[in-house]
Amino acid sequence: VQLQAFGGGLVQAGGSLRLSCAASGRTFSSYAVGWFRQAPGKEREFVGSISRSGGSTSYVDSAKGRFTISRDSAKNSVYLQMNSLKPEDTAVYYCAATRSGATYNFGGYDYWGQGTEVTVSS
Repeated sequence: VQLQAFGGGLVQAGGSLRLSCAASGRTFSSYAVGWFRQAPGKEREFVGSISRSGGSTSYVDSAKGRFTISRDSAKNSVYLQMNSLKPEDTAVYYCAATRSGATYNFGGYDYWGQGTEVTVSS
């Protein structure tokens, strides 16, 4: 499966962005999807994940209550809705897919998108 993440940009603190992860090549509903981010000089960090069915999501503590992951099987897409953005959310965001169960471990994902940059100004 090929993944493409897009939707990043520059936003003021308190604003919102919706990132999209579009898949091509195979049925996306067969894959759990994770979102990760990497800020300059920092390690890649788990943001959240969604199960194959979309019935289960998981988030890092800093994203709980602000970020929501959803999926649309008809569009072969997964979304990361980010609200109440903070400067510390600034990073390159990546989506990743696995045919195994969703996990917070980036090593558990087989396919990665190219990343989309999010910058939150204070």
